[in-house]
Amino acid sequence: MGRTTVTIAEPTAYALPESLIDRCGQRAPGYDRENRFFHEDFQELKDAGYLLVNVPKEFGGHGLSLLETCHEQRRLAYRAPATALAVNMHLYWTGVAADLYRWGDASLAWMLEEAAAGEVFAAGHAEVGNDLPGLLSTAKAERVDGGYRFTGHKMFGSLTPVWTRFGLHAMDGSDPEHPVIVHAFMPRDAEGYEIKQTWDTLGMRATSSEDTILNGAFVPDRYIGRTIPAGQMDPFLGALFAWADLMMGNIYYAIALRSRDLAVASARKKTSLAVSRSMAYHPEIQHTAAQITLEIEAVGPHLDSVARDWSEGVDHGHQWAAKIVGAKYHAVESAKRVVDLAMDMSGGAGLFKANELERLYRDVRAGGFHPANSALVHEIVGKTTLGIDLGEQPRWG
Repeated sequence: MGRTTVTIAEPTAYALPESLIDRCGQRAPGYDRENRFFHEDFQELKDAGYLLVNVPKEFGGHGLSLLETCHEQRRLAYRAPATALAVNMHLYWTGVAADLYRWGDASLAWMLEEAAAGEVFAAGHAEVGNDLPGLLSTAKAERVDGGYRFTGHKMFGSLTPVWTRFGLHAMDGSDPEHPVIVHAFMPRDAEGYEIKQTWDTLGMRATSSEDTILNGAFVPDRYIGRTIPAGQMDPFLGALFAWADLMMGNIYYAIALRSRDLAVASARKKTSLAVSRSMAYHPEIQHTAAQITLEIEAVGPHLDSVARDWSEGVDHGHQWAAKIVGAKYHAVESAKRVVDLAMDMSGGAGLFKANELERLYRDVRAGGFHPANSALVHEIVGKTTLGIDLGEQPRWG
């Protein structure tokens, strides 16, 4: 996936204050209940410098690596997963730009400068009918004087109320034999787009990820990040998948950790006429607790191993794609199982809206909708395992 060896800077002492994370956790139920964007969390995180957590120090940021940023996202998501997920969409863009800069490619240094100046980057990749976001697109890019015009329908646009640069991609098919994917960052004051409020979802409600309709929206050349042959990878896309998927994996891992802690606390307090002590002493509760921990124990080291290798420049060659999507898939699927088991441990209390587990039960369901979805993960990992080129199509008959 175009990895280049890089030396990691000295570890940074930056960490989100526990008091800030606790306030985010206290506000999370209200955001979910009201289906409201996390404005207060966002402002506190911005004021604390969290939007610059992985921006290199020479640009005014804190210089955290992918591994270190994943750990901070895990801490935040433990209390406020929707807040962490939404902020993730800004952090993976600054992470991509930071990695490219460290590898000697300054083409996105402007993004680091703008982030340091307070600009907020959002993700606009999701499209109906496109399971290969970033690599292909149903949206259209048309080359015009001074830039491109974009037309299409983007779903799940992150950070809708606060973004100032909307990261998007679309296909330029002007040469049918050699279509290219154009990656751009549309300024908030651009003309030719509209935001359609669609966000009323099962979980992760505080993200307010509304749809964005592009109606010939113009983006100048200075905000064109890349043009890449359709379906092909390069270091830009490799870093995009690494930062996005591994941080998202850590968010769902944090949901699993929180769910276990809530379920354990419930079991220790819960009593039954059939048990002389708390339900923690019931053999089946102990069995369920064991199942939860066995799931969790395999996820954290997996995520850390892949993120550490990326941060340290380990050369896994064509195996990188499978490693990245596999780690995210493992984390999400395990988190779903953990939350289900935690609900079983908690009993009927988990059915009530006042119980945090009820929200986590809904939030964790969003994990499978983030790319790469289950079908694509199995295709990537299966082809990689069998030594088949990822771009090769099946032939029947």
